[in-house]
Amino acid sequence: MPTYLSPGVYVEEVEAGSRPIEGVGTAVAAFVGLAAHGPTNTPTLVTNWSQFVANFGDFTEGSYLAHAVYGYFLNGGGACYVVRIGGDAPAATARGEIASQKDAKLAGYRVSALEAGPGGNQISVEVSDASTPADDAFKLTVRAPGKPDEVYDNVSTKRGKENVITQVKELSKLITIEEVGGAIERAPARGRVSLAGADSAKPMRLTPDDYVGDAADRTGFGGLEAVDEVTMLAVPDLMSLYQKGVIDLEGVQAVQSAMISHCELMGDRVAIVDAPPGLNAQQVKEWRVDKVGYDSKYASLYWPWIKVLDPLTGKGAFVPPSGHVAGVWARNDDTRGVHKAPANEIVRGALGLELVITKGEHDQLNPDGINCIRSFPGRGIRIWGARTLSSDPAWRYLNVRRLFNYVEESILEGTQWVVFEPNDLNLWQRVKRTLNAFLMRTWRDGALFGATPGEAFYVKCDAETNPPEVVDAGQLVVEVGIAPVKPAEFVVFRIAQFSGGASLSE
Repeated sequence: MPTYLSPGVYVEEVEAGSRPIEGVGTAVAAFVGLAAHGPTNTPTLVTNWSQFVANFGDFTEGSYLAHAVYGYFLNGGGACYVVRIGGDAPAATARGEIASQKDAKLAGYRVSALEAGPGGNQISVEVSDASTPADDAFKLTVRAPGKPDEVYDNVSTKRGKENVITQVKELSKLITIEEVGGAIERAPARGRVSLAGADSAKPMRLTPDDYVGDAADRTGFGGLEAVDEVTMLAVPDLMSLYQKGVIDLEGVQAVQSAMISHCELMGDRVAIVDAPPGLNAQQVKEWRVDKVGYDSKYASLYWPWIKVLDPLTGKGAFVPPSGHVAGVWARNDDTRGVHKAPANEIVRGALGLELVITKGEHDQLNPDGINCIRSFPGRGIRIWGARTLSSDPAWRYLNVRRLFNYVEESILEGTQWVVFEPNDLNLWQRVKRTLNAFLMRTWRDGALFGATPGEAFYVKCDAETNPPEVVDAGQLVVEVGIAPVKPAEFVVFRIAQFSGGASLSE
């Protein structure tokens, strides 16, 4: 206190009774994946698509990172952090073209080896007559030294189960195949082609450890520990590595488990997990329940893959939904608030789905925390699930988890001034007023359940929570309870007949 020695008027600045808590941001995504160029293993802030292209390059064949980031911004995402791993862009693959009988210059198939380098160059593809003769049927035989031949008999260029691209995509462990030069009307010419062109390609050598990284070196997930702003994490390129055979299903599980562990460790972000491609409803349920069995309130799973326009080919391509979903979360937070479940929202940029599921199939998936993306006639493609991967009913809903993240982080950052203050009754009252004011605003925003503030939250900071032994230990203990709003996931209208003229009491 200052000392006054002469008469006069003096002005003093004093501390207010409480300090306001400002809500933290809830919509900053982090993407870890493969890019054409740019800084490696360093979280880089990106605020728009043009900035991503300038830092990491445009769309790249064999990579889903650019599609994910583009979908994030398209769906309403703002800032995000990108961690590029693996150095150079995905390794080139050995290639060859099979000509069509109709026009060898304009139509045909491009065949790519899954293995780059000399191993891919040793693969040969032969087209011969089908065992059951037909105008559009043929046999495709794939040979590689030291590996069993792959034989696709009675395949066709027509759409359907017997389509050669469909068969190869589902079964082949050696090649991928795609149309080039427009639709193919007739079977390719008989003959044999050896794949070539990848002698100097650099094989992809990524392992789960590249994703996990190290906090000290600021690499992988570890590098994101220093970025407090991140609230969601996606790893879309994990599935491109799985498709190339660089990482197997066990590796996929190891990386996804690591990203979930990272979110649990940080306690302020949620992992958006992708399922492998090409699964039907029963298979994705078995993968989720029997093979990986994730159980975390800091993770969510979305399925199926979505179809988007691929600028590289000018055609539709299926991509993991995690990037688009992160953008929907951001848009939902901006328009409604983090307390609103990010579901029943249109996925912008989605042209279709890898699989259109039925309500019966959805009934089997939703209880296991598989958030389905569905197509509704006249209503577009929408996210139709809002669950975490937790078996705990208290943390079943995604918006509840994210609301608690918001409240906890806001209180953590907004009460730093309390540290080293005198731990007395005056401080207890100031802390209570600060927290009550913040939670009152949160309740008025519609994030808490209750007709009155007393029903929605409570703050307890007194001699009961802070007995002498706690104060002597240098601790200040504050109990805070909030009642989050839950989504109306199942809307039931009970409709009955009644006699005309009869009155019903309200």
